[in-house]
Amino acid sequence: MNKKRPYVLSIAGYDASAGAGVLADVKTFESIGVYGVAVTTCITYQNDNKFAGVHWLSKKKIKNQLYPILEAYKIEYVKIGLIENLEVLSEVIELLLGYNNNIKIIWDPILRASAGFDFHKKISEKLVKHIFESIALVTPNWNEVELLSNEKDVIIGAEKIAQVCNVYLKGGHNIETPATDMLWLNKKLDILHPKAITELSKHGTGCVLSSAITAYLALGNSMHKSCELAKEYTYQFLISNESNLGYHS
Repeated sequence: MNKKRPYVLSIAGYDASAGAGVLADVKTFESIGVYGVAVTTCITYQNDNKFAGVHWLSKKKIKNQLYPILEAYKIEYVKIGLIENLEVLSEVIELLLGYNNNIKIIWDPILRASAGFDFHKKISEKLVKHIFESIALVTPNWNEVELLSNEKDVIIGAEKIAQVCNVYLKGGHNIETPATDMLWLNKKLDILHPKAITELSKHGTGCVLSSAITAYLALGNSMHKSCELAKEYTYQFLISNESNLGYHS
């Protein structure tokens, strides 16, 4: 008989192409070996190459999805992706911590779609600091660090965030050292070098990385080991085929 899998929750948007959002998260969870459950924050109108718009679900509808999940399953690890604004994010985090004060939350701060659609135009420094204080890890790219830290120098901005929260800075926008990620755990920096580099890209890569970290944590790995394993998982996702939609295996 197979060992019972831990339940892992994704709170993110619905992407009909299944390349990003809750569908991609659950595929990642299941592939790694945890049971994925999901709460949808919005419905996006997109495919893997085009983003046409978004319909946000109200806080009430998000919470109404959460209540029966939290009542039925033991949730200790949560990945949060696309969400309407920091106010909604803060309320969702408060609800989760009210359910389990030790719950570990990984936030993938999707602030802008690759097609150029901005989700978060105003960032409250006070509110974002409160959010950082409440979560286990944030996984921004270089552009997102600039917005979240209000610093033009990305490394200085990431170090600023790292004084409050663990940071996994994705290296996709790092021209000098492609695919090299930076990880601050307990304010200490570690460099995650790629085992190999590929020119292939995929829709939803950031979603896959953050959900993979969450899944590996749920399986009992340390934060550092989870990040290493997730980086390798994401690389395998990138090279899984030559299209813009990756395969999970």
